[in-house]
Amino acid sequence: MTPAAVDDACWERTGSFCEFVYSNTGENETLAGLAEWFVAQPLKILLVVAIAMIATRLSRRWVRRVVQRVMRPHMSPTQRLERIGISVPSVLEPEASARREARASSISTMLTSTMIVLIWTIALLTILGIAGIDLRPLIAGAGIAGVALGFGAQSLVKDCIAGLFMLLEDQYGIGDVVDLGEATGVVEDITLRTTVLRGIDGTVWHVPNGVVQRVGNKSQLWSVAVVDVDVAYDSDLARARELLHRAAQEVCERPEFEARVHEPPMVLGVEALAADGITLRLTVRVDPGSQWELQRAIREHVKQTFDDEGVEIPFPQRTIWMRVEPGAAEHEQ
Repeated sequence: MTPAAVDDACWERTGSFCEFVYSNTGENETLAGLAEWFVAQPLKILLVVAIAMIATRLSRRWVRRVVQRVMRPHMSPTQRLERIGISVPSVLEPEASARREARASSISTMLTSTMIVLIWTIALLTILGIAGIDLRPLIAGAGIAGVALGFGAQSLVKDCIAGLFMLLEDQYGIGDVVDLGEATGVVEDITLRTTVLRGIDGTVWHVPNGVVQRVGNKSQLWSVAVVDVDVAYDSDLARARELLHRAAQEVCERPEFEARVHEPPMVLGVEALAADGITLRLTVRVDPGSQWELQRAIREHVKQTFDDEGVEIPFPQRTIWMRVEPGAAEHEQ
């Protein structure tokens, strides 16, 4: 049996190299088969490999350009906020651009890897077909395995798709403090399938992306330190607001906070009329993640300032009425 016998008489294919050798060697089947196996088929395989390499290189460039174009919005996040009247420090625009470039690089790398695997898988199947291997059982087996895997990996596919859109939409990034519902903490790692958070107590949470119903990001562009302070009902509210603002301003001017504060502190006024006192609210816009440290420092300094100025911070109080004897008048104790 000649090598060409496996290929069902390759010289019968009009226009093939095997047919050319067969017709020019006096219909020599052996030479035609050898030419097919050792010349034509290696050339076809080399051509497939070359096409796959070119497609790989082009896919890298194409995916990177497409992702960068998709990730480049018509307006930046800071421009959108300024359009609706929210002032944004100019120093935040370069940070947002750098974050966008980092996301584009991560997404393009992931999509490029997927494209490369797909290209070389097709190239391998084509090479096997050129080598004369029957691909029908292989394709049938792969189809059955794909169906079984599809039923068993529905949640995995859901997680991966959700992770892709999280990256595309920049819902959060590594280093952000986020609230994902059951888990809250600092993002340590993001993959297509899961997000890894470290809670304030050191607990590491592995959250599948497909189960995340909402995302609260506390670290994008800026954060706001919110401080609520209670004063007694008989306090001078104007003086209490002045002291609260002064105490917060003194804390914001400290060297450890000055560079992280975006705007001067603002006393919003009376937030609530509680059972034991009147609640005053103060806010300060700061760098992401700095709000908690600043809030603690402001509360401590406000306590010292109010004590020095004689402003009472109320504690729970109750009025008790006691009956001396049946029918007697009630009196306050």
